[in-house]
Amino acid sequence: MNNQLPNLQTKKFDLEERTAKFAENLIDLLKRLPDNSINKRMISQCMGSGGSLGANYCEANEAESRMDFIHKIGICKKETKETKHWIRLLAYANPEFKEDFRKMWKEAEELLLIFSAIGRNTKQKSQFSGTKSHCLDFRA
Repeated sequence: MNNQLPNLQTKKFDLEERTAKFAENLIDLLKRLPDNSINKRMISQCMGSGGSLGANYCEANEAESRMDFIHKIGICKKETKETKHWIRLLAYANPEFKEDFRKMWKEAEELLLIFSAIGRNTKQKSQFSGTKSHCLDFRA
């Protein structure tokens, strides 16, 4: 009989999958909200940014350079912050769903921390490796 714990290292951390699951969960929650003029605009905005954060991460993984990757990760951070904002407002407008939105907000916060760490670590690696921007410097 094998009583060993499963090796946690064997499970690959897949951020593309996590961001897709986040968007799917967001869709499921937003579909349950009442259809009214207040929710309509916020739902559209929230779904736009909530889906975009994963799409931009997929784009970052296909970046053409380290600087392009850093830029796209920055967009992921912006979209995640925007999503958190809309989640907060939707929770306020729909207090009966507050707990569901709290869970989504928490996941968005975790994604934001992950994107921030990726951006920070990639920038540090760029500084240590001497990688330079593709921008031209016209200063004398």
